Amino acid sequence: MQIIDGKAIAATIKKEIAQQVDEIMAKGGKRPHLAAILVGHDGGSETYVANKVKACEECGFTSTLIRYEDDVTEEQLLAKVQELNNDPDVDGFIVQLPLPRHIDEQKVTEAIDYRKDVDGFHPVNVGRLSIGLPCFLSATPNGIMELLRRYNIDTKGKKCVVLGRSNIVGKPMANLMMQKGTPGDATVTVCHSRTLNIVEECQAADIIIAALGQPHFVKAEMVKEGAVIIDVGTTRVPDSTRKSGFRLCGDVDYENVAPKCSYITPVPGGVGPMTIVSLMKNTLLAATHEIY
Repeated sequence: MQIIDGKAIAATIKKEIAQQVDEIMAKGGKRPHLAAILVGHDGGSETYVANKVKACEECGFTSTLIRYEDDVTEEQLLAKVQELNNDPDVDGFIVQLPLPRHIDEQKVTEAIDYRKDVDGFHPVNVGRLSIGLPCFLSATPNGIMELLRRYNIDTKGKKCVVLGRSNIVGKPMANLMMQKGTPGDATVTVCHSRTLNIVEECQAADIIIAALGQPHFVKAEMVKEGAVIIDVGTTRVPDSTRKSGFRLCGDVDYENVAPKCSYITPVPGGVGPMTIVSLMKNTLLAATHEIY
């Protein structure tokens, strides 16, 4: 069993990006600029955005954080999105989700210029992904593909089960795994809350990508010997022994599942760091105009 070290791979990629930025600057180019809009004070979002700002520094990017309180109006937020769309110095930007209930997340997502949509959520990018055209890929699935690539994990012809059908992870993940290429060329099954034979599907899988948000959902008896397990889950579970008062828990019962696997990602330290670094890769693509 080999543990997939997302933290180490992410650190390597950030160094590679920083080197590319140095080369851009040496040629008189513009430093890549990523902006983030954060509404409210959700703990997970605060941590995630702070990590993005830190990653920008490590990659040599300029970063801008724009904060609003929970009572910001939809009109104010959309006006800021339009301002960033028109700002030639901002190469890419994200609006951190979730947003307060009174704001239509889909309307905000669609208001972002797809050429600056480094989260890969705009319908244009989603559509381009679905037919295999160059686009900004959703960060978490893109990070997972990079882990599979750098660990030389064979996916061709393998049975891959994706647990979860979210627009952010499940759907784009399934799409990437079934497309031609390396990694890719897998036979993909998507399971979700209405799947009747989910245990049997998992037992037959060579690769399981768990993105349900249900702690310890994947048990040892659901996993066959030698399977590859990618755990996307990051649920906060109360833990009085931790300074933060919680610990991150994955969708996989790691302790009991790991001995059966050929490869497995830990939580934390597996997929999470790759999500951030994928955002950095998309920002670099936006800055160098390699997609459009």
